[in-house]
Amino acid sequence: MLIYDRRYRSMTFQVIVFILVMALAWWLVNNTIRNLAALGKDFNFGFLWQRAGYDIPQTPIPYTSDDTHLRAAFVGLLNTLIVSILGCIAATFVGIVAGVARLSNNWLIARLMTVYVEAFRNVPLLLWILIVFAVFTEVMPPPNAFRGDDPAASMILFDHVALTNRYTAIPTLAMTNDPGSLDLGARITFNWATIAFVVVLIAGWIARRMIRDWAQRVQDQTGGRPTTWWMSLAVMTVPSLLLILYFGLHFETPELRGFNFSGGINVQNGLVALWLALTLYTGAFIAEIVRAGILAVNRGQSEAAFALGLRPRRTMSLVILPQALRVIIPPLISQYLNLMKNSSLAIAVGYMDIKGTLGGTTLNQTGRELESIVLMMGVYLVLSLIISAGMNLFNARVKLKER
Repeated sequence: MLIYDRRYRSMTFQVIVFILVMALAWWLVNNTIRNLAALGKDFNFGFLWQRAGYDIPQTPIPYTSDDTHLRAAFVGLLNTLIVSILGCIAATFVGIVAGVARLSNNWLIARLMTVYVEAFRNVPLLLWILIVFAVFTEVMPPPNAFRGDDPAASMILFDHVALTNRYTAIPTLAMTNDPGSLDLGARITFNWATIAFVVVLIAGWIARRMIRDWAQRVQDQTGGRPTTWWMSLAVMTVPSLLLILYFGLHFETPELRGFNFSGGINVQNGLVALWLALTLYTGAFIAEIVRAGILAVNRGQSEAAFALGLRPRRTMSLVILPQALRVIIPPLISQYLNLMKNSSLAIAVGYMDIKGTLGGTTLNQTGRELESIVLMMGVYLVLSLIISAGMNLFNARVKLKER
């Protein structure tokens, strides 16, 4: 009955497959433990609390070579998150612009975008990372070229950013009235100004939702919706502007002092090259996704918008793109995941991410290859699941609602 009865056959096969998979997993674990024992090794993560003994060029939090391997891995994780988040934001912007431009009626713009998409999609990402890094290290001037009354090089973006062959000097936020920091121990601190801005933004977001709900109730009762845009704008911006004035927030521009720039943030060229290459490479794929999503929208939608008097730009932003999102978002999730995992190529340009710290120097120093690989796989798995969950929630909000 368990095999020939259709009511139970599928359950029988599932139980058999589950038992086989568990048996295979048990065999792999048991075989691994035996091989480690034969080599005189065990499986533990005690090495994470040992002294790291190596430096990391770009550290978003305080770190020295006397810190533990755990802190070094955490610094690498933060570096991975920085380049992944910045890359996803920039690649989305580039991909939307390029995807829309490929459908432009202007022949030159459409062909230029086609060349960009085909060039970046058909050349391996590692080559683009090395090319961009070579441009920064070989073409950009040294820091001392910015010295003198008639310097050989000049800063860009209104004299706020300096591109050199060693790093990129960018402005940093400074405060006239620094309120101090909250010390959580283990050299983990949060500035009170940052905490205040986070609280204000969360409170503003909650107030904005309450205003929107109130407007919806008024509309349901009276049929007319009150004007609320100025209320939403006020609760989201006015408290933040008051905090900016109170703390005296301003940009501190980097200045050449001695042989290096100071007063700003000197971003390692490996990070800049990796971010730029990931942005342009992933943006090319996103451009094709955006183009396909726009073409999936019925042409009658744009014709109806034109008949109502909407201009092409407003038609694209108000009519076409919102409907194309339900086609764009599912493959877009895969591109975000690919960008995050492709950031592991950072080791090619000396940028120490989670692969360069935990899966590189730490692994080589401690000899704990299995533990390091397992931890690194777990980190990438968790990050991938978080990205997928967040984008799936967004996809559920923008998908076509059925009655």
